[in-house]
Amino acid sequence: MDTVATTEKRPHVIFIPLPSQSHVKAMLKLAQLLHHKGLQITFVNTEIIHKRLVSSGGAHTLDGSDGFRFATIPDSIPRSSEEEPAIDVLLHHIETSFLAPFLELATKLPTPPTLIISDGFISAFTIDAAQKLGIPIMLYWTVAACGFMGLYQTKSLIEKGFVPLKDESYLTNGYLETIIDWIPGMKGIQLKHFPSHIRTTNPHDKILTFCTDATQKAHSVEYNIIHTFDTLETSIVDALSSMIPPIYTVGPIQLVLNRIPAEEKQNTMSNFNGYSLWKEEPECLQWLASKEPKSVIYVNFGSSTIMSLEDLTEFGWGLANSNQYFLWIIRSGVVVGESSVLPPEFEEYIKEKGFIATWCPQEKVLEHPSIGGFLTHGGWGSTIESLSAGVPMICWPYGWDQMTNCRYICKEWEVGLEMVKDVKREEVSKLVHELMLGEKGHRMRKKAMKWKEKAYAATAPSGSSSLNVHKLVEEIVMLSRN
Repeated sequence: MDTVATTEKRPHVIFIPLPSQSHVKAMLKLAQLLHHKGLQITFVNTEIIHKRLVSSGGAHTLDGSDGFRFATIPDSIPRSSEEEPAIDVLLHHIETSFLAPFLELATKLPTPPTLIISDGFISAFTIDAAQKLGIPIMLYWTVAACGFMGLYQTKSLIEKGFVPLKDESYLTNGYLETIIDWIPGMKGIQLKHFPSHIRTTNPHDKILTFCTDATQKAHSVEYNIIHTFDTLETSIVDALSSMIPPIYTVGPIQLVLNRIPAEEKQNTMSNFNGYSLWKEEPECLQWLASKEPKSVIYVNFGSSTIMSLEDLTEFGWGLANSNQYFLWIIRSGVVVGESSVLPPEFEEYIKEKGFIATWCPQEKVLEHPSIGGFLTHGGWGSTIESLSAGVPMICWPYGWDQMTNCRYICKEWEVGLEMVKDVKREEVSKLVHELMLGEKGHRMRKKAMKWKEKAYAATAPSGSSSLNVHKLVEEIVMLSRN
């Protein structure tokens, strides 16, 4: 094990993610990996996120081992329940109320921090914090390089007059089909493939300005980390490297973690298993074990997608009518303002074919031999996990960078089918059938297995991502000595 514990001043890195499931999960994994390499880690969540991690994983879920501690700051958002706040409210508080408690926490730590690794999306206050603490900072972008590039180019889209939209009709009059031909590494991309925050008519839209400012901050730090691997997004990684050097690609992070021998994991990670804000139901793995190889489609729209009960019902009947086995995750809060209850006759109808759970250990599910496809919103965490498992996808993008990921999944990486926004049961069952049994699905499965091989190669000891993690550790040690 290459460790840096022998240096005169052991680096102490503060990690702080955007308070949301996929960001927390990706950052926790990088933190674990750097801790395994000998760095001291303090991982900072908001109080409410910390509480949810503990309640979903059990009391010992976050017991750090030696040199890995969890800490919390308040998010100061007034709320009447555990409900997730509206995104614009959260962004406002990140900009206005996170800095003071974060600085207070950092200055009271028993050993002073030597470096911050901040989620790129909260650089609004973490860059200030690093300056005030007099320590260096790196930004970690838990999105794909294509997703990052799409967000990063918002500034140019605004300057060139493409965004904001002139009026609401531009959402439906074909304007979003406009090809944007000047973005390096993104040949032939259309406006509709850009992250969804560009679909606004308001030049002062909170999410638009937040995403524009956050990604431009990639220039204000010396190091940016992206959760992807070089062979997956070569042209975009190359383009970004010439625009905002240096960039470390470190993904898929789980595959790097998987290479740590079990006995070393015992020593450095104790019984840590708390990535999820929802309680996972392991019963779904038992159900999968009773199914034939590649016979089940896994359905999960991630941690923040919301839909109408009508959409949920159309998905349900579409899955039932496809006549394929399916494992469907319906988390609490997925349906807008009402309970996500499917009609009783549906429950009866699917007893043979379907298994419904509220949350599951997704990586274990995707790796399961009986999974043959994934119906997903195309969030980056789900996408990179699906590619790592060699599982082809049907994409139903909901928002954010999912529009961009979906284009790459379907067009560039050739491992997915796109579903239109307007959910119809006939289309659901047709696409499921095509993915699971059709000729296209067969080709995509082969292609997905190729990407899986490339992901494994990138995370092998001399692969690009493993070497980047090694360089990252060396850089942190160097910076911490100064």
